[in-house]
Amino acid sequence: MSDILCIYYSRTGHTWNAVCEIADALDAETVQITDDRDRSGWRGYIRCGMDAMKTSTRPLLPFQTEKPLSEYRLVIIATPVWAGRCASPIRALLKRRGLEMKNVAYVVTRSTTQRSEEVYDQMDMYTAQPHCLAVSLRPGSEGYEFWRNDFVQNVRRWLNN
Repeated sequence: MSDILCIYYSRTGHTWNAVCEIADALDAETVQITDDRDRSGWRGYIRCGMDAMKTSTRPLLPFQTEKPLSEYRLVIIATPVWAGRCASPIRALLKRRGLEMKNVAYVVTRSTTQRSEEVYDQMDMYTAQPHCLAVSLRPGSEGYEFWRNDFVQNVRRWLNN
């Protein structure tokens, strides 16, 4: 049983790909979350941006972890950036369960050149403590592998302290 949980939402597969690479490198458990919204196609894309702007969230579909969230040494939360914010299913997770997580790290995936690091502070509003590590990844970019590997190394260092 792992001490690290990678929990994520992915609409297009970019966040899923990034979190799977990170989880494999860290031998971490992975769990996907979602809600009951259809976010496929161009209408889904528009819906994502509108949902990201709202403060209300939809209930998540049930998900299962190997142990309670509070028992993980580190919970890595991965989200795409929607309209400068985390994905609404991730915000729903944080609003409902964020205080159960002792130590959190963030992986955000983005399609623009903007690093979107303000998303970290938005997510910290719902957790017991501010994040201990974070990375902003742009899938397909020249620096993607470097920053992903740097994040994995930083997680390993943090776990060894």
